[in-house]
Amino acid sequence: MKFKYNHIIVTLLLSVYLFSSCEDFVEVAAPENKMVRDVVFENEGTAKSAMTGIYNELFRAEFSNGQRNSITILSGFSGDNISNIYDTNIERIQFEQNEIIPDNSGNLSIWSSAYNIIYMTNSLLEGLENSGGISEQVKTQLEGEARFIRAFSYFNLVNLYSDIPLLLTTDYEENQLLSRTPMSEVYEEIINDLLLAEELLGGEFPENERTRVNSYTASALLARVYLYLEDWDNAETFSSKVIEATSNYEILNDPEEVFLANSKEAIWQISPLGGGGLSTHTNEGNLLIVDPVLSFLAGIELEEELAAIFDQEDKRLANWIGYDSGLEVFFAHKYKIRNSNDYPIEEYSMVMRLAEQYLIRAEARAHLGDLPEALQDIDVIRERAGISLISEISPEIGQQALLDIIMLERRKELFTEWGHRWFDLKRTGRAGEVLGSQNPLWEATDIWYPIPSEERMRNPNLSQNEGY
Repeated sequence: MKFKYNHIIVTLLLSVYLFSSCEDFVEVAAPENKMVRDVVFENEGTAKSAMTGIYNELFRAEFSNGQRNSITILSGFSGDNISNIYDTNIERIQFEQNEIIPDNSGNLSIWSSAYNIIYMTNSLLEGLENSGGISEQVKTQLEGEARFIRAFSYFNLVNLYSDIPLLLTTDYEENQLLSRTPMSEVYEEIINDLLLAEELLGGEFPENERTRVNSYTASALLARVYLYLEDWDNAETFSSKVIEATSNYEILNDPEEVFLANSKEAIWQISPLGGGGLSTHTNEGNLLIVDPVLSFLAGIELEEELAAIFDQEDKRLANWIGYDSGLEVFFAHKYKIRNSNDYPIEEYSMVMRLAEQYLIRAEARAHLGDLPEALQDIDVIRERAGISLISEISPEIGQQALLDIIMLERRKELFTEWGHRWFDLKRTGRAGEVLGSQNPLWEATDIWYPIPSEERMRNPNLSQNEGY
């Protein structure tokens, strides 16, 4: 009972303190919250609950919740993996046509919800720094987790918007007129946070749940960051750290088991408990699965061209792609549960998993000219999928051909997961070639989303991306 009472009190306090930024970060009211901060960080129990509150908010925050305005869905539309079944929602059609206007509310939701998470992590970090009632061990753990989540949020923002404001404090006077920080400097801060998080965190799973991050989660995101920066050596180094942690992670033979709660392939997941416990299904499952009885509720389909790139014997086609004969549409079926209020929870939303680390290392090694090792890594993914191994059918493959196969496997493996296809097309310079051929309105400036008009009205120092 004592824990439950503390949890209720902390939730109320966090609603005043950590959530005070609400819809935007640039117009945070003058904080009258010293007493609130003192209460939240006066002991380890309430400080841990504050961190739990941030994890829970990730299930509710628009950019990360897997719902209609999440990065998974909106950036999925921006790429060429999913599309709208109906053309009634103009704002989502804008993402699909790469014609987003600055007033688009979905775009604003991504921006503001990510910055709200950043504001919360900054609040927690400041509270930890000024607290005298928490042991160094707990401080170290919570700081590492907060720094990781801040870096993760910035990583997604900088890859959607390019230069963005770098918010590292809760000082409302400083924040409300911040201008955009160059992308390179944002990446520097992301790397600094992740390196420190990796150092501060242990390799175990806090509370034995993969919904909490550990040092390998930081290593995995560092591998992705370095891949995007084309630092192939570091991309290989950090992905290897995760791949070699075989007591924690493994590629599961059965694709049906990958997206289960605490799957051994999971590096980081988000629990539906963040929604308050009234339902226990993932938002992705609820949104993407086409129910055969309630098919009229469906709004998203997989592109037929995506389904067509899979070999017929590919287990991913059989296990991760569904087909509704009534609507005549393919749909993502990585999650199997559309609605549930049952316990124990069977599925968590996947954020990061081991298969991506093999794909990262394969790409890095291919760029480094280590083709035999790159072949081994890509074949780990193909072997699980039940398709022919490149090392057997094309052992003398050249560098560019191998890189093309790696990008194809990334598309097949990571569809409807966190905008990977959209980010891959942009970072490899292929967005215009691929999307321009499908979209007559495509312009080179469409690779960046617009800075939301509402934010620019509040902050005159926010410049707009070119083309908007």
